[in-house]
Amino acid sequence: MRIVGIDVFQPTYRLLDGKYAWSNEHFVTEFTTTIVRVQTDQGIVGWGEVCPLGPAYMGAYARGVPAGIAEVAPAILGEDPLQIGPLNDRMDYALSGHNYAKSPIDMALWDILGKASGLPVCALLGGQYVDDFAPYRAISQDSPVGMAASVRKYRKEGYRKFQLKVGGDWQEDVDRIHACREVLEPGDILVADANTGWLSHEAIKVANAVAELDVYIEQPCHNLEECARVRNATPLPFVVDEIILGVPELLRAHDAIGMDVVNLKISRLGGLTKARRVRDLATQLGLAMTLEDSWGGDITTAAIAHLVASTRPENYFSATDFNSYNDVRVAGGTPRRKGGLVPVPSGPGLGIEVEESLLGEPVRLSA
Repeated sequence: MRIVGIDVFQPTYRLLDGKYAWSNEHFVTEFTTTIVRVQTDQGIVGWGEVCPLGPAYMGAYARGVPAGIAEVAPAILGEDPLQIGPLNDRMDYALSGHNYAKSPIDMALWDILGKASGLPVCALLGGQYVDDFAPYRAISQDSPVGMAASVRKYRKEGYRKFQLKVGGDWQEDVDRIHACREVLEPGDILVADANTGWLSHEAIKVANAVAELDVYIEQPCHNLEECARVRNATPLPFVVDEIILGVPELLRAHDAIGMDVVNLKISRLGGLTKARRVRDLATQLGLAMTLEDSWGGDITTAAIAHLVASTRPENYFSATDFNSYNDVRVAGGTPRRKGGLVPVPSGPGLGIEVEESLLGEPVRLSA
């Protein structure tokens, strides 16, 4: 089997809630996602997706994905798509960094491998532990009253895990955390996610002000050293996210912070291949994990579901169902939350059927 074509589509998603805001006054109302179709000479097609959260969130932006794929495509065209490890090496040799641009290709290769073998991706990633999982709901930054109302609304829909977007004025963030915790029940999970928005002294003040609450503090500051200062000043459980770019960063964070939970984003790590590598190391280190991506739709949600299903349940902390936030559906068989649970697709590969007519014309074709 050989790769004979790589097609890149860029549809737009709009948010059903209208706006998604996080630290430092960043917000989005719509996204350009990139969907990649990898074609083979035996007719098997693989699908992948990457959707940066706008250009300001991390080192990724939508217009950069087609350009990045154009750089790596010549290195893998004509090659055997089942050789996923060597193909990742070839992409890394062709393009240094820019993991987000390689991620949808890697995802599509896993889809092809699953279809060729007749197995779901989760079986190939280590085996299937669960048939469904409980997702979290991200709560857009708003007033304390507005965020509490959103938590109450989504709790009625079945969510029991919530990630609050804080990282603004520290005093208002304290009010946000208190207001949202008050509308939850014992056992519900609340994470205050600053997305690097606080300086360490602000984060310490927030942590001290909510120390009596059942709440996690996630990625309060921009770098490892600042996060370590906060971690040393609070007994609250601690989550790291943006500083984790791969195995070296995970090991450094583990030594410096001793975090309780690590957030692994598929595209930041470079695809399912590298996400599995970091996931397995985090498992051995005894860490709980949030398994997700920067954003996405049906295809990303399916990939997340397979990564979750192949993770030991005791190490699973949370994930999210991105396709429930957006107005566009591009695939049948994709995971759809039912009450408080998201099912894992059972078919071969990612287990979804992409409706190509919904994608428009490809913005780049490599063949």
